[in-house]
Amino acid sequence: MTGPALEPDVTLSATAPVLEVRDLSVEFRTPHGTVNAVNGVSFALDRGETLAILGESGSGKSVTAQAVMDLIDSPPGFVTGGEILFHGQDLLANRHLHHQVRGQSITMIFQDALSALNPVFTVGWQIGEQLRVHRGMSRRDARARVIELMELVKIPYAAARVDDYPHEFSGGMRQRVMIAMALALDPEVLIADEPTTALDVTVQAQVMALLEDLQRDLGMSLILITHDLGVVTDMAHRVSVMYAGRVVEEGDVYSVFKNPAHPYTEGLMSSMPKATHGDQKLVPITGAPPSLANIPSGCPFHPRCPYMRPDTCVNEHPPLREVVAGRRSACHFAEEVFS
Repeated sequence: MTGPALEPDVTLSATAPVLEVRDLSVEFRTPHGTVNAVNGVSFALDRGETLAILGESGSGKSVTAQAVMDLIDSPPGFVTGGEILFHGQDLLANRHLHHQVRGQSITMIFQDALSALNPVFTVGWQIGEQLRVHRGMSRRDARARVIELMELVKIPYAAARVDDYPHEFSGGMRQRVMIAMALALDPEVLIADEPTTALDVTVQAQVMALLEDLQRDLGMSLILITHDLGVVTDMAHRVSVMYAGRVVEEGDVYSVFKNPAHPYTEGLMSSMPKATHGDQKLVPITGAPPSLANIPSGCPFHPRCPYMRPDTCVNEHPPLREVVAGRRSACHFAEEVFS
């Protein structure tokens, strides 16, 4: 898959990760104080890989994605540090390049398709707009390509439905329209932010299976933002677990889920029902996530952590460090949790 032509003075690395985020920080300055939504997040995404970003609501997952897409409204939001590297080029240092790749090489599916789609334009017009603006296609050629895209995402009777409006589609079909819009310009990276929100279980499974098939067939890299552990298990190669705007654990999905190295990940796993343990009691994580305007000192998870030692956890911030090969955890006692 090839992305859009870039300006002649822009050279992208073929050996670097497709997308790499380094020490990214985002804050929102409000009349009631500063909200530290993202606090030093780092991850890398290779070609054809699926990375799941997992965590409770308010952990900073969606804000991280919005920063990658340059969608932080400023004010009140500000990217205060870090790098966002696309093929080795820092998008934060090159706003022109960031504008070029946003929506073309890097695209995003939003949580609520009904809110994201414009109710006064047909779905065909909305998908085709990108082709007309960025590819210079005629209306006739764009319409033909739109029908192909709608067929690609398995919308029945695409040629007959291209002139329908968003409200004439079901929730699952609207999400397929959003996927078609995201694929219109042949992106290298697709960010799916809670793509099955408000859909019933059967439709959720259909949408996720569609994304998996498209990624395999088109060779895209996929960032899947979710709090659904089952979806992560089925689709992702690697996972980054976020808490209070930070990555607290990362590694390949199988090893992280089988043997967590952070108490928060362990708590998430214990709160998920397992089909093989019908009589198992679920163990919820005590307490609630902290306010991002008032993050606890030391380890932000310490008020909810069963491994907490006051002298260490309350006063010392744990760095994200390697516990075993390929596994990193931001916990002072990661080895104890892991073992």
